[in-house]
Amino acid sequence: MVSSNSSETLLSDLKFSSVVPAKVTGDTDYELTNLDLALKLHYVKAVYFFNSEAVRGLTIYDLKKPMFQLLELFFTSSGRIRRSQTTGRPFVKCNDGGVRIVEAFCDKSMEEWMAMDDDSRHDRLAYSQVLGPDLGFSPLVFIQFTWFKSGGMSLGLSWAHVIGDPISASAFVHMWGQIGAGKHVSPTSLQVQQPKNSETKTPGPVPAGNLFPIKRVDPVGDLWQTPSNYNMKTHSFKFTTKQLRQVESTACKKAAKVSLFEVISALIWKSLSKIREDSGPGVVTICRYNSGRRDNQMPANDMVLTTAEAGFNVSKCDVLELAELIGDSRTGDGNRAFDEMSEKESESSDFIIYGANLTFVNMEGADIYGLKLQGEKPVFVSYSINGVGEEGVVLVLPGPEGESDCECGRTVTVVLPENQLQKLKKKLNQEWNLV
Repeated sequence: MVSSNSSETLLSDLKFSSVVPAKVTGDTDYELTNLDLALKLHYVKAVYFFNSEAVRGLTIYDLKKPMFQLLELFFTSSGRIRRSQTTGRPFVKCNDGGVRIVEAFCDKSMEEWMAMDDDSRHDRLAYSQVLGPDLGFSPLVFIQFTWFKSGGMSLGLSWAHVIGDPISASAFVHMWGQIGAGKHVSPTSLQVQQPKNSETKTPGPVPAGNLFPIKRVDPVGDLWQTPSNYNMKTHSFKFTTKQLRQVESTACKKAAKVSLFEVISALIWKSLSKIREDSGPGVVTICRYNSGRRDNQMPANDMVLTTAEAGFNVSKCDVLELAELIGDSRTGDGNRAFDEMSEKESESSDFIIYGANLTFVNMEGADIYGLKLQGEKPVFVSYSINGVGEEGVVLVLPGPEGESDCECGRTVTVVLPENQLQKLKKKLNQEWNLV
């Protein structure tokens, strides 16, 4: 029986519709790189919360209207997956199939929703998406608008990672907001770059071992869903400026050139090593996105993957030592695994990246609070990844703006097996007063 206060029971009157580009965009084919295909089992989920002032007087028509022009620009997001008749390799048919819109109503106020003790509650605000088994009919993007009791609204985005990384997803949402605010954009204003695999790649099998940020999984066919026996759960921790200073002063007792991302990642790496009671993961993956100006570029997976290896007991080492190890990983070349993948292998094999090793994702530079509705920024933004492997993923994001205690803080979203997540929450609460 589902609990009466479960987030499952709080949404009602779900309505589904579609939006297509305002004009035909050309029915072109968009070729996918080896990296794109290695990410096909992962999905980006984002939720933007807006107060009642930001959405006062807005209707669903007002929210959908900018999307017609938006999809003229981001036409790959409006396409559908097809397979080559000769090789079977997937590609995006840009056929103006459209994105799916979901409208829902919540029986709680936004404040009540945010205060709920339910780690999965935000998942309900971004429609659950898996491509397939009918790939040709599966939308690549879902957008959910949820209206809260007493005002306020959330925008939930479910985005197939195969067409672009979280920075591309954020640029998509930002452009929607700009068009809605009256910005004129030409359908040809985005830079369209057909992705190309490395011309220097050497055909052959993907290198073995966890020093490469990729893991082969059982073939999934046309149902692009990560096979897993683990119950993965998501939780967001909020680091205020005061807490970050405490972490830095306690964990880094000497001056060191380490970023907040590296310190937070090191802290969680060490905590999980204690929880797992096996000296913890000795190798972790570091994911960094190109978070420069992407508003004028078509969606793409523009990311650098590196690995950090600890040749010592992680649970007993200093956080600073781990942070420096993560920082040194900037010089690695984890992307070589995809360059060395043969065309045949990328077409016939299935992989995961997030959670193949414990994965730390740096989104500190993402302008996730740049979206505005009627001049108002969101009060809170959450990004997470679905389809994560059993080792888990940690995303470090900018924190909410405009609050004296939270300014320049960080939101840390963790996806882990449920039993490990509960232990991590307890440990971080005891040691750093994080909930």
